[in-house]
This record gives sequence, structure tokens and C-alpha cells, in this order.
Amino acid sequence: MKKESIHKIKLGIFVLVGILLFITGIYFIGETKKLFSSTFRVSAMFTDVNGLQVGNNVRFAGINVGTIESIDIITDTSVKVDMVVDIETQKFIKKNAKAIIGSDGLMGGKIMNLSPGTADFAEIENNDMIGTSVPISMDDMLFKLKATADNAALITGDMAAIMGNIRSGRGTIGKLFMDTVFAENLDRTIVNVKQGTKGFKQNMDAASESFLLKGFFKKKPSEADKVKEEQKKTDEKKLKEQKKVDEKRLKQEKKAYEKKLKEDAKKEKDAANP
Repeated sequence: MKKESIHKIKLGIFVLVGILLFITGIYFIGETKKLFSSTFRVSAMFTDVNGLQVGNNVRFAGINVGTIESIDIITDTSVKVDMVVDIETQKFIKKNAKAIIGSDGLMGGKIMNLSPGTADFAEIENNDMIGTSVPISMDDMLFKLKATADNAALITGDMAAIMGNIRSGRGTIGKLFMDTVFAENLDRTIVNVKQGTKGFKQNMDAASESFLLKGFFKKKPSEADKVKEEQKKTDEKKLKEQKKVDEKRLKQEKKAYEKKLKEDAKKEKDAANP
């Protein structure tokens, strides 16, 4: 009797724990799918949902705010997607918001991203239809990646052919790198050009010093010569100004001296004839 009671107690505890786990699981699943919170519905039309399924998450600003409620084929070129979104997000979404299908990571499932829209539009309402943007599919990415890889293979092949020609000494660059005779001739040519340039400079210097050709070679004044010339002009200008000042002062002194002589002569005259 006692053992049977213990067995019943254990069975009751096991059943109770199972029920609690079941209720907890239902709560978390319902919370994820927004079953126990206030929501509103919004729809969008796509030509291709790219593997989106009922129950996938709806994200706004990177946060899960809802789920995909249903996906219905309307015509051969349009698919209607109904979403259930948390009511707390409604005030942030405007009527010109857009729905974009994305991926949850590189190899993850599909999700629906909602853009907020612009502030000059009204707040979205329940059962509104919003615009959509065409997502970049994985097939398109793989096709472009394949085209890039093909181009890289062609470029690599061309580079390999060019390097092969250089190693075998074909072409100008190949001769330059691999043909020692061509390299020596090129070195001699450069040396001759340098020597010819040096001789030409010496001839021109000699011609510039020649009495007959001196007038044809005007030396370009250096910076020091320019400074001296400017200083010379400044000194000449100061001398002219000083000369004018001296002439003016001499005239004034001459006038004062003549005036004094007249006054002295008048005083002597007045003293001789009282």
C-alpha cells in the first residue's frame, strides 16, 4: 500500500512537470508568434517570394515584431503576403513603408523586413497594403559571382601567356628582361645619349661666351640678381625723394636768408635817416 502511494506521487509529479513544460512551451511559442499580444495586419504584393514561408519572422529595425500569417497566389505574376505585426510598432510605420524579403544570415531562412517610411506620411492602418522592393536573389548573386570568376580566369590566362612570352624572350619586354645583347645595346644607347647631351651643353655654354653670339644668349637672371635689381630701384627711388627734400629745404633757407638781408638793410637805412 505504501509503495503504491509513492508510485502515484511520482506519477503525479511527472505529469505536473510535463504540464508545466507544455504550458511554458506554448507560452514561448505564442509570444514568438505574437499570439498573446495585440496585433494589426498588413499586406504586400510580390512577383516572387523567394522561398518565404508562413510563420517566418517579420522584422522592423532588426527586431522581430511579427510573423507571416498567409501567402496566397493571386495571379501568375503576383503573390499576396499577409503579415501580423505587434501593435506597438504601428506608430513607427508610415503608409509609404516598404516590405523587403531578406535572409536570416547567409544560410538562414527567409524573413520579411519592414522599412519605416518617411515622417511626412500618415501612420499605417490595420489591413493596409504597403509597397515592396525586389530583393536580390541568391541565384542572381551566384550568377554574378560566376561571371566574375570567369573573367578572373581569362585575366589569369592572359597574364600566364604574357609571362610565358617574357620568359622565352619574345616581344620588347621579353628582350629587355631576357636578352642580354639587347640589354647591353640599350645600356650603350643610354650612355651615348648622356654623353651627347653633356657635349651639347658644353657647346652651348661656349657659344654663349662667344663675342659674336653673345647677344643671342641672354642669361636668365637668377633670384639673387632679381633681389639686387629691386634693391637698386628702391635705393634710386629713395635718393630721388631725398634730393627733392634737400632742394626744397635749400629754397626755404635761401628765401629766409634773402628776407633777413632785406630786413637788415632797412634797419641800417632807418638808422642813417632818423
